[in-house]
Amino acid sequence: MKEYSKPTILINEELSEGVYAASGCYTITTRVHQEMQNGRGDYRIQIDGKHQADHTKDKQTMTISFNLPVEYKHSNGTLVGLGTGTTLVIDYFYHQNPTDNIGLGDLIVTADTGLQVTSVKMTD
Repeated sequence: MKEYSKPTILINEELSEGVYAASGCYTITTRVHQEMQNGRGDYRIQIDGKHQADHTKDKQTMTISFNLPVEYKHSNGTLVGLGTGTTLVIDYFYHQNPTDNIGLGDLIVTADTGLQVTSVKMTD
C-alpha cells in the first residue's frame, strides 16, 4: 500500500479548477461549473478522483467542506449523516483499479451566493 501523505490544499486564482487535494491514494479535483442564477438556486460541482495505489476497493468515502452552509440535493453517491452544514460526507461504490480515474459526477447543493469548496478528501 502507498504511504499516507497529509492532504495539501492549493489556492490559486488562475486555476480553472477550484480545489486540488491529494488524500492518501487519491487526488481529487472539484470544479463549480454551474452557479446559482436567476431561476435556478443550486450549484453543480463536478468531482473527479484519481486513484494511485497498489490495491483495489469497492467503496470510497468523500468528505467535502465549503465556505458557506449548504443543503445537499443530489450526487452519484450516498449521503452519510446530515445533508446540511459546511461539511458533507458521501459514500461512493466504485470498483477502482490500482491506477484509475473515477468521474464522480455532479454534486448538487443549494447555498447563498459566493459558495466555494474549501477542502475535499477521499478515502477507500
